Amino acid sequence: MVFQQGLFAPEPVSLVHDEQGGIRYLPDSIPAPAAQRWFGQALENIGWMSQQRMMYDREVAVPRLLATFARESEDLPAPLGEAFEAVRALFGAPFNRVGLNLYRDGHDSVALHGDKTEKLVAAQPIAIVSLGASRRMSIRPKAGSGRILHVELAPGSCVVMSYASQFTHEHGIPKAAGVTEPRISLAFRCYAG
Repeated sequence: MVFQQGLFAPEPVSLVHDEQGGIRYLPDSIPAPAAQRWFGQALENIGWMSQQRMMYDREVAVPRLLATFARESEDLPAPLGEAFEAVRALFGAPFNRVGLNLYRDGHDSVALHGDKTEKLVAAQPIAIVSLGASRRMSIRPKAGSGRILHVELAPGSCVVMSYASQFTHEHGIPKAAGVTEPRISLAFRCYAG
């Protein structure tokens, strides 16, 4: 099932329901000029890293570039200070960490997963801002049967996920044939301590 908003539909779309707000897609969360500027600044200013991970008894390259920053970092590159403030105001959450992913093209991806919750503040949301090329996010229930939902993440949009949803659902960005432009995600979280 694919959820795709019309060009002028600013209303949030509820994808998963739970007592903490579930998973919602908010198109046009960041105005287009700001989203374009943030994208260019992030491409230029972030020290993107490639990583290796163990998978099936061998080391493989993570299929995207990564970066992470704490809100209080003295060397917080543009546009992250502005982005922190905008997303904090949008959701009223004390986000203090951001993880960035650079999907260079449709070959880059992230497998279905739930966020690790050990270091997160319980009951605080996770907000993912999309910049650059549109990409599809897949959302799947962890237990039992249920349909996989797909939502097209437009630039300037945001997906907000409850803490509780990390125990019931997985989310990921699958590979996408024909996508040649980069996408950046900014995943804001509330870390404890």
